Amino acid sequence: MEVGLAQDRRAAGRAAAVIALIGRAVSWLTLVMVVLTFSVVVLRYGFNLGWIWLQEIIVYLHATVFMVAVAWVFQQDGHVRVDILYRDKSPRHKAWVNLLGTLLFLVPFSIFLLLISWEYVAASWAAMESSREAGGLPLVYLLKSLIMVLPVLLLIQSFNTARICISTIKKKDQ
Repeated sequence: MEVGLAQDRRAAGRAAAVIALIGRAVSWLTLVMVVLTFSVVVLRYGFNLGWIWLQEIIVYLHATVFMVAVAWVFQQDGHVRVDILYRDKSPRHKAWVNLLGTLLFLVPFSIFLLLISWEYVAASWAAMESSREAGGLPLVYLLKSLIMVLPVLLLIQSFNTARICISTIKKKDQ
């Protein structure tokens, strides 16, 4: 029994490390977005130059940061919550709120999003969908794939969050 529990903890630790690594890596894309946005503005208003593909890269980066880093933000407890029900409460109460919120809202939402997005993303891949704009990026199917990356990463982090919450609740009971 202890061997299985130790393996479970190692797997959860590895999953948490992967979520954190992905989140930190993707967070650097915000700097790239700022530089590209500045470049687009300078090129357009300073030199009267503009390219659709460059503007679309900024949109792709924004979507990537939002969709991929959200699980890391959740892991870091940086998400928004109703603070009046949470702020001054005990660690056990916070663990219960987090556990119930994760199991009742986040997990069903993530599963729902996976189910409803599957055909949408698959159709985009089947058509190798590209930008509708002349000169746009031919990678819309990759952008739409992020719709499925989001719930997968959230489900992985939900498992870790639930495990931590249960551990916190059990510590207070003993």
